[in-house]
Amino acid sequence: MMNIFNYIDRKSPVHAMTGAAKLVCLLLWSFGAMSSFDPRFLFALFVVALILFKISKIKVADIRFMLGFTLVFCILNNLLIFLFSPMHGTEIYGTCHEVFHIAGRYTVTQEQLLYHLNVFLKYLATIPIVLLFVTTTDPSEFASSLNRIGVNYKIAYSVSLALRYIPDIQREYHDITLSLQARGIEMSKKASLGARLKTASGTLVPLILSSMDRIEVISNAMELRSFGKNKKRTWYRDRKFTAWDFGAMLLGLAVLLISIWLTSFVNRSRYYNPFI
Repeated sequence: MMNIFNYIDRKSPVHAMTGAAKLVCLLLWSFGAMSSFDPRFLFALFVVALILFKISKIKVADIRFMLGFTLVFCILNNLLIFLFSPMHGTEIYGTCHEVFHIAGRYTVTQEQLLYHLNVFLKYLATIPIVLLFVTTTDPSEFASSLNRIGVNYKIAYSVSLALRYIPDIQREYHDITLSLQARGIEMSKKASLGARLKTASGTLVPLILSSMDRIEVISNAMELRSFGKNKKRTWYRDRKFTAWDFGAMLLGLAVLLISIWLTSFVNRSRYYNPFI
């Protein structure tokens, strides 16, 4: 069964960090990466993200589906940007260096290419960190970490249930597709794309019904155990912050501060402009 968006157990320093520290690092990293359009800075973040993946022992094969989906989405995003605003780069950088003309208002310029490069690098700088957070964070431990930093335990437990529910949906969908194939319904690459999409859409009804049944079971179990009666609760996976946690948060803070420094003092804008 393909792992799409769930926790992957490994023995690594990244896995040993608390979920709250990884969340803080993720937010700081994302704010820093998304607020800057400096390709030098974004490429450096991408390199650091690759190093973190190496440390975490998460393999490309473990997240190949999400990487492929992200690549397709990034390509479509850039194509749509050029389709609807082919001169957006020239408006941002204030100059126009034409590379070649296509037709009508569609002209490829160096400014537009630099803008598309920045958009692509933003995906490379942020998506790996998001995937790293999801694949290295145990839902139960993450809930206890959120509660430790002041988040209400009801909210923290809801987040934990949502993260734990993702692999359950994948497993349920896998079981449904296997039962359909056992009945002679072709869902492999031998069938046409339209036939596979039609069959896949047919799995939504039993998937929704089974999900609703599981939600009712969990709700009844929590109610029978008087969940939410007390103001506090204990956790099986409660852990204290370690040096790795503080180091990760300092790294995220450094990313944000460097982004602010580049924007405010070096480039004096969100955009790095090599054309002036």
